[in-house]
Amino acid sequence: MPSPTPQLRLWGRVNSVNVQKVLWCCQELDLPYERIDAGMQFGVNTEPDYLAKNPNGKVPLLMDGDYVLWESNAIIRYLAQQYGEGGTLYPPDPRIRGGVDRWLDWTLSTLQPAERPVFWGLVRTPPAERDMAAIQEAADAVAALWGIVDRHLAGRRFLEGEVFTLADIVLGAYARRWFGIEGFAKPELPQLERWHARLAEREGYQRFVAPPLT
Repeated sequence: MPSPTPQLRLWGRVNSVNVQKVLWCCQELDLPYERIDAGMQFGVNTEPDYLAKNPNGKVPLLMDGDYVLWESNAIIRYLAQQYGEGGTLYPPDPRIRGGVDRWLDWTLSTLQPAERPVFWGLVRTPPAERDMAAIQEAADAVAALWGIVDRHLAGRRFLEGEVFTLADIVLGAYARRWFGIEGFAKPELPQLERWHARLAEREGYQRFVAPPLT
């Protein structure tokens, strides 16, 4: 049985969407943890000790006692299974869990690569250096992907029905970027907007995802 007071240590900066996923998951599971700033201006992730634990040199990195794990989606799956037994974040039903895994994999394989040029182009690039035509082209591609999610959400409260799961955490973190970034044309996606507004009521979203994008 897992310890009721896990000794979790998490490396990562709070403005990383992948770190935000893990922090939000910890909030949903009511898990205590220590977070250490790492990545970008904080460094740490290029130091030998860090690379020995995570050879990719990226964030987040989780240590649970002497257990080491990297990759954000793997981390939240682990946390939900290790400390959320009997909960709904990662449902045991194979068909529902398969649906959750589908969205987690799709986010990494499809949504994140498409979204990155928009986020970096408008949030982390000075205005004078922005290529707005390229950003709009990228945004149109992302809009088509969010259209898939919008249609899927018709008649559903959350991505996999009536229950909030890891899929909502992962896509919710990216939806915050989609709705929070201005400066390009967006289509109306009413189901996506309804779902995102529901997520925005959750404490984990408000604490870790809602702060200004940087």
